[in-house]
Formats: sequence, C-alpha cells, structure tokens
Amino acid sequence: MRHEPLSFEEAAEALDEVAAALPESVFAHLNGGVVLLPDAVPSPHGQGLQTLGAYHYDPRGLGRYITIHYGSFVAAYGHCPPAQQRAALKEVLHHELTHHVESLAGIRDLDYKDQLFLEQYKKPEKSPKKHNKKKENPGE
Repeated sequence: MRHEPLSFEEAAEALDEVAAALPESVFAHLNGGVVLLPDAVPSPHGQGLQTLGAYHYDPRGLGRYITIHYGSFVAAYGHCPPAQQRAALKEVLHHELTHHVESLAGIRDLDYKDQLFLEQYKKPEKSPKKHNKKKENPGE
C-alpha cells in the first residue's frame, strides 16, 4: 500500500519531538542547531542515493549545525507508512548527532563506517560462480 509523505510541517514536528527526547548535552556546541530544508539532495556518490542529512562544521563561519533534507526524505520514504517515515527521521537525526558528538571528541568512527557502507554499496554484485559438477544419475 502506498502512503502519502509527511508534510514539511509534520516532518518538522517529528524532528522536534525526537530532539526534545534527547539530553541537552547532545546539542552542546551545535550553535546552528538542526535545520530542516525543503530540498532534495542527490548523493554525490550517485546510484540513486539521496543525502538525507548532513553534519556541518565550519570553524570560520557558521560553526556546527545539522541539515535534514525533506525532499530527499520524500524521495526515499514518502511512499512508506507515516510511522516508518518518522522512524527514518529519528534514525537520521541520531546519525548526524553522532557525527557531531564524535567531532567534539576528535574521533571519526562513524565517518569510517559511512565510507565502508558506500564502498560496499558501490561494489557490483558478483554473479554466482558456475559449477561444473556432473549431475548425479541415481540409475547409474
């Protein structure tokens, strides 16, 4: 069954609910906050991927902030039930906040995990190897 995407306002409310349930300390030094943008952002890695969210750190400008791309969510999850769309928003916000916390700690574990995911995603599927086994004939 195909569902309607959450409206921009519903997506913003869902993100606000997720953020309100988290400890304030997670948002320390996130001076630009979490911004829901209306755009769809195709992934620079191609292959039909969408950029659902991004963590930004600009030490000479806007500082630290997270963008969530509503249009990308609609493209990726707009056909899903509303609960699944909300769960996806929650997952992406948690993911980007993990980038933020790791950045503050000076570690990049999630960056490496993301890179590994992309490398695995880009690998062409290997066709199954053909086996040259002689068929067994039970009558022989």
